[in-house]
Amino acid sequence: MVPPDAEDITRDPRGPFALTLLAILAICLFVGFVELGNWQVRRLAWKRDLIARVDQRVHARPIAPPSHDQWPQVNAEHDEYRHVQATGVFLHDRQTLIWAASDDGSGYWVVTPLRLTDGSLVLINRGFVPEDWCGRDGHCAPGPVGETTITGLLRMSEPSTLFRRNDPAHNSWYTRDVSVIAAARGLTQVAPYFIDQDVAPAGSASTAHSWPQGGTTVINFPNNHLSYLITWYLLALMTLGGAIYVGYDEYKLRRSSGRPEAEGVNQGGGPKKVL
Repeated sequence: MVPPDAEDITRDPRGPFALTLLAILAICLFVGFVELGNWQVRRLAWKRDLIARVDQRVHARPIAPPSHDQWPQVNAEHDEYRHVQATGVFLHDRQTLIWAASDDGSGYWVVTPLRLTDGSLVLINRGFVPEDWCGRDGHCAPGPVGETTITGLLRMSEPSTLFRRNDPAHNSWYTRDVSVIAAARGLTQVAPYFIDQDVAPAGSASTAHSWPQGGTTVINFPNNHLSYLITWYLLALMTLGGAIYVGYDEYKLRRSSGRPEAEGVNQGGGPKKVL
């Protein structure tokens, strides 16, 4: 004989209410996981198209930046990272240093207005400089004078964020927010975008000193959508597998509950014992 506490005790089948709740939960989870997987499929296609479009823009021949009458139509989807070329005169007395971090350590972006031939202005991110560059004021190396032609990548304005908030009153800058910089520097007719200047060609006059260092635009679009969609679809399959298991287990319980043995009675009508 085995101890009483080792007797085989079979639970009763779940009732209709419990099964209904489990079925609703399983359906909701399955449909939700599938929809999330489908959404990631669409995001994957969008991200791959974005990467291809940006790569094409970056390596294309430079074109003129959007003119004043085109500014209202400028947007990130159609214009950001376009390779552009602009000609004008730098206003070095209106430049702004914006905190930045790069492979060379902490420092600043040197953002200088460029007055174009039509009288409008566009902010040019001339590149990165270390923290001790010109004692932070930047007056020791004003850069090109007279009419200058620059090439670079068109970038959209960067508003302040919760943890990177510009403070114009104290000349403390963390993002390249075009409208706020323009207002702080008393600039009008400023393009709603800025240009990240390319690295100066080797041997040019611009390379007489190493700072600012152009051509430091970081183009990185994380693409984890494939792993995400696999995860969601696997969760959907696990939910379906769990539902099948519960359904089969309930089916077995209902079949066994109809047998005399399940009532604790043997074929002879006497009590059933476990040996």
